[in-house]
Amino acid sequence: MTVTPPSSPVDSDLHLVERTVAGDQRAYELLVIKYQRRIERLIGRMVRDSDLVQDIAQETFIRAYRALHQFRGDAQFYTWLYRIAVNTAKKALMDMKRNPVISENAMRGSDDEDETSRVDHELTTEETPETVLAAQEIAHVVNAAMEALPDDLRQAVTLREIEGLSYEEISIAMNCPIGTVRSRIFRAREAISAKVRPLLENQSGKRW
Repeated sequence: MTVTPPSSPVDSDLHLVERTVAGDQRAYELLVIKYQRRIERLIGRMVRDSDLVQDIAQETFIRAYRALHQFRGDAQFYTWLYRIAVNTAKKALMDMKRNPVISENAMRGSDDEDETSRVDHELTTEETPETVLAAQEIAHVVNAAMEALPDDLRQAVTLREIEGLSYEEISIAMNCPIGTVRSRIFRAREAISAKVRPLLENQSGKRW
C-alpha cells in the first residue's frame, strides 16, 4: 500500500488556485479565510486609517481573484498576494492623497492571537516600572525610526522582520534583485539601530 505524503502549504495553495480557476468558488473562499487576517495586518502597517483596512483587503482579494489565472506557482501564493495588497493600498492612498505609514498599533502586534504578544505577556516575572518604561520608550523610537524610512526600505525590513519572508520571497514581492533586498534591509536595520543604540547604552548595567 502506497502512502501519499501530506501536501505542503505551498502545494495546498496551488491546488486551491487550480480548483478556483476550474470554477470551484469554495476553493477561493478557503484562500480568503486562510490569508485575510494576515493581509489585513499587512495593510494596517501601511494605512493609518483603520476604517480603510478592511475595504482595501476586500479590494485586494477581488483583484487577486480576477488575476488568478495568471498565477503559475513560481512564487508562494502569499508572496503574489502581498504584491497585489501593497499595490492596492498604494493606489487607495494616492487616490486619497495620503502617505503610507506604519501604524503604531500594528507594529506593536495588537492581534490578541499573535504569538509574540503571548510571549510578551508571559515574561512578567522580572518586570519593574523602570524596565516597562524603558521598553515602551525603545518601542516608540523603533516605530518612529520605521516611519521615517523611505518606502522601499520600510517595506523590505517589514517583510523580513515582521512577515518572516525569505530574501528570495522579498525579491519576488518587491520585484528587485536579491542583492538590492539585502542592501535595503541592511540600510533599514542600520538606520533603526542608530536611533535605538543610545537608549540601549543608557540602559547598560541595568538588569532587564
